[in-house]
Amino acid sequence: MKPAFDAQAVSTYGEGPPRQVPGYSSLHCMVSLLLKEHTPPDGRVLILGAGGGQEIKALAEAHSGWSFDGVDPSIDMLRLAEQVVEPHAARVRFHEGYIGDAPEGPFDAATSILTFHFIPHDQRLETLKQIRRRLKVGGPFVLVHLSFPQTEPERSTWIARHVAYGLSNGTDPAHAERARQAISSRLTILSPEDEVTMLHHGGFSNVSLFYAGLSMKGWVAYAE
Repeated sequence: MKPAFDAQAVSTYGEGPPRQVPGYSSLHCMVSLLLKEHTPPDGRVLILGAGGGQEIKALAEAHSGWSFDGVDPSIDMLRLAEQVVEPHAARVRFHEGYIGDAPEGPFDAATSILTFHFIPHDQRLETLKQIRRRLKVGGPFVLVHLSFPQTEPERSTWIARHVAYGLSNGTDPAHAERARQAISSRLTILSPEDEVTMLHHGGFSNVSLFYAGLSMKGWVAYAE
């Protein structure tokens, strides 16, 4: 899997998710609450796709005793994340690479937000298994990314809705068109049903949908 971001994308990354992900700030709040249910006050949390730093920033602000290991293949995105989480730097470690480059743990919880649609289909199950292997039994895993039906005409309809939402929030039309092309041809999108099946095969149980924002979906599951 190649890093998904280039220098230009890095420079404007902070503007993108709030414009393209419905309820972006509330999503972070929901993730925080779900993790807190099963994570101790001094918990250790694994973040797959930590570039940009917004997720760690939100969780670190909400939970002063948690520590974080963030993994991302883009060194530029990790440098951005370092700036964003600077007030919490003593509790954060970043690792350039993929899930195989993450510390072994064991972790109390894990997340992957807006990342899995960049992972090729043939690497997804192994990635889930690697996350599961690093979690304590019963540890929560929160997964959020693009997921919608893959049969036509539903597929095209959901892509159009995603693009339209971004445009309505001020996304540059050229950027929106690039996003449409990426979702249509380059990103790995699964149906919600297939996502749940893969989570079960990856070693997780009690899978629940907790978030649905147009084409974005979010699940919480627990390490078996």
